[in-house]
Amino acid sequence: MRTVAAAIRAALLESDPREKVMQTRALVRAWRKGELEFAFDLAMPEEPGRPAAPQLLPPSQMPKRGRGGSERARIALWHSLAHIEFVAIDLALDMAGRFGAQMGRQFVSDFLTVAADEAMHFALIERHLAGMGAHYGVLPAHSGLWDAARATAHDVAARLAVVPMVLEARGLDVTPATLERVRAAGDSRGAKILSRILDDEITHVRTGSTHFIALAQRRTECPENLWKSLVAQHFAGTLKPPFNDSARLEAGLPRSFYAGVVQAG
Repeated sequence: MRTVAAAIRAALLESDPREKVMQTRALVRAWRKGELEFAFDLAMPEEPGRPAAPQLLPPSQMPKRGRGGSERARIALWHSLAHIEFVAIDLALDMAGRFGAQMGRQFVSDFLTVAADEAMHFALIERHLAGMGAHYGVLPAHSGLWDAARATAHDVAARLAVVPMVLEARGLDVTPATLERVRAAGDSRGAKILSRILDDEITHVRTGSTHFIALAQRRTECPENLWKSLVAQHFAGTLKPPFNDSARLEAGLPRSFYAGVVQAG
């Protein structure tokens, strides 16, 4: 029987986006059917597979998206969303594969479910881009999205604190405004995609916060204090409003967690 670690590692190393989506879906189905052994005989790669395109650029070198509702701006928006979802597949796979032996079966199941969701999101957005005559890779993309994985590869608590509870939680803040702009532009299909993503991301943040809080309690530490300490150590960005407090609360991340670490600017 193939191990779950081997299946996850293979999906992580896959560089073709569509093949990564298919491998991720296949391994999640195999895991749910009991066809993968709960064993971690292989280490996760330090870097996942990446396609030749898009070109990855530092944030300061990313081109402007274009003005208003132009076709160029629309393609740039959806391309950036595609890249976020593509990297999110790897972040979820790495979470399950890197920390599964330590955290147990339910943890693996939960984050493989997240990976399957992210693969579905990417496929939906890629199809939407195709409807605009574009595809993933046609524009440059942000190079820094994997930085959080590198910075937290040594500690599951740090990974949970930064990836689902900061990066994905930020998606809860910004997606509603993007959804309204897309809806106002008459893009009903795009609006449906973003609505689905927002609902799923609430679940993803809740998955991360639930495991983080349980881990902190096993360590007999205050979850809020531990989270603030880990974010200060391992997150290079800033936490700044506006916050979608209701969605964050639904995701198990009350304002008492992040209000004390908000930075201006």
